[in-house]
Amino acid sequence: MEPLNALVAFSNYVLIPGASYGAQLALGALGVTLIYGILRFSNFAHGDTMAFGTVATILFTWLFQGWGLHLGPLPTALLALPFGIATTAVLLLGTDRVVYRFYRRRKAAPVILVIVSVGVMFVMNGLVRVVLSVGAVFLAPEGQQDTRGTDDVNFADGARFIINARQFKDMTGLDEGLAIRATTAITLVAAGIAVGVLFWFLNRTRTGKSMRAFSDNEDLALLSGINPERVVMVTWLIVAALATTAGVLYGLDKSFRAFTYFQLLLPIFAAAIVGGLGSPLGAVAGGFVIAFSEVTVTYAFKKVLGYLAPGGWEPDGLVQLMSTDYKFAVSFAILIVVLLFRPTGLFRGKSV
Repeated sequence: MEPLNALVAFSNYVLIPGASYGAQLALGALGVTLIYGILRFSNFAHGDTMAFGTVATILFTWLFQGWGLHLGPLPTALLALPFGIATTAVLLLGTDRVVYRFYRRRKAAPVILVIVSVGVMFVMNGLVRVVLSVGAVFLAPEGQQDTRGTDDVNFADGARFIINARQFKDMTGLDEGLAIRATTAITLVAAGIAVGVLFWFLNRTRTGKSMRAFSDNEDLALLSGINPERVVMVTWLIVAALATTAGVLYGLDKSFRAFTYFQLLLPIFAAAIVGGLGSPLGAVAGGFVIAFSEVTVTYAFKKVLGYLAPGGWEPDGLVQLMSTDYKFAVSFAILIVVLLFRPTGLFRGKSV
């Protein structure tokens, strides 16, 4: 029974959280890799795009809750998600028309677009805080009207667990309980659907094939009659959907805080680069590599080893390689190693 208890503890604190976090990073990395592969620059505003999409979804969630609309055991945020995606798409298309198109038409070097995206990032960062603070005054439930842009916002409602630790113990007779949160299952299912639809779109539809052709050879694509502005528009629409979905899933799983999404930029870029920047398949693989690396390195293995070790050999310390406060250092270390020894990533994306 002790090995089973160890397996349950490992699943509870490493496998399940790692899979959920990996799915969220994969969706974020897909947005980054699409922009890099098609628009040919690294978008440092992507984390704040996720934050804006999440804020838009939170405001619609509060609006629907005020109207009495809900999805039963599922979070109301899933009902609000399409509206959050649409709002984010309007913002991204407007930003492209006002900012990025100017530099794209002048064939600006990619590094110029990177610097421009940093400026857009700071503007979005402030916009997210203002929109959340103002929206909370009019739409937030009672007790949350004074929510500020820097506060934590928990907007998950509906059922909390699919199975909790006590139910698992009663069913199995084990000492260790396995808890599967509803948000974890929603994250995995939603991410799987989003990735499947994206790959189908890129490989089976005429527009998707045009985007891939534009990414491979822009000049040849233009000679073939592909409309570059349409490719750019569709790219931003897809990025809006991926970024908002990733941000909302992360917010449901943890909570929303604007600065956290700024911090997520490092593991998201690490995931995209590890998998191969410009490779959608690599972005998905890189997301799970980074997620499981972070979770495994920062997990305290004392409980697992306590079940497996012979009597009297249980460890006294936490058996933790690195504190959770430094989990982003894991992403940074992996990123540096990949850039030094395999800059094209696991799936041979475009060299960084």
